[in-house]
Amino acid sequence: MTTFIQLHMLTFYPPSNLNRDELGRPKTAVVGGSTRLRISSQSLKRAWRTADLFRAALDGNLGKRTKEYGHEVYRKLVGKGVSEKNAKSWAKQIAGVFGKLKGEDKEKKGSLQDLEIEQLAHFSPEEMHAIDALIECLATDPREPNAEELDLLREKHSAVDIAMFGRMLANKPRYNMEAAVQVAHAFTVHEVAVEEDYFTAVDDLNKGDEDRGAGHLGETEFGSGLFYGYVCINRDLLKINLNGDEALALKSLRALVETASKVGPRGKQNSFASHARANYILAEKGLQQPRSLALTFANGVAAGNGKGTGILENAVAALEDKRKKMDAVYGACADAHCIVNVENGEGTLTALLNFIAE
Repeated sequence: MTTFIQLHMLTFYPPSNLNRDELGRPKTAVVGGSTRLRISSQSLKRAWRTADLFRAALDGNLGKRTKEYGHEVYRKLVGKGVSEKNAKSWAKQIAGVFGKLKGEDKEKKGSLQDLEIEQLAHFSPEEMHAIDALIECLATDPREPNAEELDLLREKHSAVDIAMFGRMLANKPRYNMEAAVQVAHAFTVHEVAVEEDYFTAVDDLNKGDEDRGAGHLGETEFGSGLFYGYVCINRDLLKINLNGDEALALKSLRALVETASKVGPRGKQNSFASHARANYILAEKGLQQPRSLALTFANGVAAGNGKGTGILENAVAALEDKRKKMDAVYGACADAHCIVNVENGEGTLTALLNFIAE
């Protein structure tokens, strides 16, 4: 049997543009026939795994996701006195272990483009350490790396971000890893219209003697709302991915949940300062098949009912009512749950983290 941990979060963001589409507009989705603001799962996961809070808690157990690790290998080799010709050749061989390399840009003399991998590759700490050891060896004994030395990929490693969010190496499926953490796209629990902001910037040296116009005219788009977010964690798979290291799995769980409750995407933060923390968190754990509670908000939640309650209270009431009704129909959908509700001061983050880690 598999133990699942589920997080249901309600987070209010003031006017912001946290996650943009190809036109620079806030991402949206049609839910229940109405337009909602949306934050993609990719945006959320990147914000969490690169957050200072997450990285500090898991220092030494995080990987690096990049196409350009070959550049770093090249720079290290050259820095240790290896000729540029050899450094480039050996860096290509090392980077090529992790994926197909790009072709050389013949129009740009001296370009290092052919050191780049075509697709993003996630390097674990153990793999980076193995690369560093090979670099030291080649710098001390300048020669072509052999096949045994280029056996750099590791099935077993301690990279928490890979264990949580998975890894795919198209040419080396043996080293793929199934993600232990599933993250849904967050969306507002109510209909939202994306608004436009026409803004100007004043030229400080323009005294208005000849031209009183602005030095710059621009336009940006934004939206605001209460978002529902859902995360499903396969606790057993997380432990398996971390080679059975129970202590590291527990530390990882605590770091993820604390980060998810405190950190959001960083898009346009300098323009909107829309930093927020989760206003409500329902954490569940058990052996039952997971289920999202997104249906709660298919028809949208009213901003108020005229009795002193606002949209957050209405969303919380609707969410808890939907959970109880699903339990009534299907039986208990979790063995235990823990709630943090900022609006009424219920629960604490410490208690929630202890519940998750028990």
